[in-house]
Amino acid sequence: MENKQESIKVAVIGAGAIGGVTAALMKKAGWDPILVCKRQEIVDRATTEGLHISGIKGNHRVAVKAVREINDLPDDIDIFFLATKANDCVAAAETLMPRFKSDALLVSLQNGIVEEALAEVVGRERIIGCVVGWGATHAGTASLEVTSPGEFIIGNWDQGADPGRLTPIKAMLDTVQPTRTTTNIIGELYAKLIINACINSLGVIAGVTLGKLLAVGRIRRLFIEMMREAMAVAEAMGIRVEPAAGGKLNYYRLLEDGGKIKQLKQDLFIRIIGFKYRRIKSSSLQSLERGRPTEIDYLNGYICDKARAHGVPVPANDAVVTMVHQIQDGTRKLSLANLDDPVFTYE
Repeated sequence: MENKQESIKVAVIGAGAIGGVTAALMKKAGWDPILVCKRQEIVDRATTEGLHISGIKGNHRVAVKAVREINDLPDDIDIFFLATKANDCVAAAETLMPRFKSDALLVSLQNGIVEEALAEVVGRERIIGCVVGWGATHAGTASLEVTSPGEFIIGNWDQGADPGRLTPIKAMLDTVQPTRTTTNIIGELYAKLIINACINSLGVIAGVTLGKLLAVGRIRRLFIEMMREAMAVAEAMGIRVEPAAGGKLNYYRLLEDGGKIKQLKQDLFIRIIGFKYRRIKSSSLQSLERGRPTEIDYLNGYICDKARAHGVPVPANDAVVTMVHQIQDGTRKLSLANLDDPVFTYE
């Protein structure tokens, strides 16, 4: 009988922290992914001595098949895991199209919500949405560190698609992190989007760690207002937003009205998040420091685009998008003082 792990052909597009760890741990568990890397140095290292994985998943050295270009992939891939930055995912999908078999699937591993854009390229019936709820970072050339635990959440972007096709994808991703399936992938993705839109984007504007950011009371209040705006957009879109952070962050409960006592509880909750994750530096800030653009257009930008389409005012998120673009363009400096702007003042 044919081994399922050998019969399903897999490619991971993008050798960043998430893509590299995913490919290496899948390979270690018996799957045989082909990793697409932009840098020849990574291709050479991955295929010879292997990728080095460290951190909370232990230390591993795993050799994987690797190529430099998408066009170097074979034509019989069944499942593509797209692990590029959000800004690069559409171009990658366009390049993949000539290699797509009629029944091939594309699993998105990006920050933000990119599935709509990807569906326009490859068709919504081929898209598997995925929430990446764990963290990893680069620790050197072909060296990746898993920094925080968490899970994958996967679901069909096309709600009419066969849920059974998620089974082999879950089996693959379970070898990397615990994985669960959902029938409400947009609600799961939106839940992560909200917290990312706060942490990532304000971290860029301020240029400080989360601990320093949330030590400031008015910024904690800004977090709540940005969440309120995002939830108003979700309501207009008909999205049921799922709890985030492993079920600990229920936006409906957090944001319900309740006077001064409720405001104090909201402030305490955000303060606890700031203390628990005080050393975290925004991934978008890290991108800027490496000379790369942020993913703002797929984070707060997504919220603002949908807000305009549904006539929902989102002044705080609009201001955040404008400021991050100014910082990227070099017309505004990173500074905590950016958040003193009157647009971020709430009674």
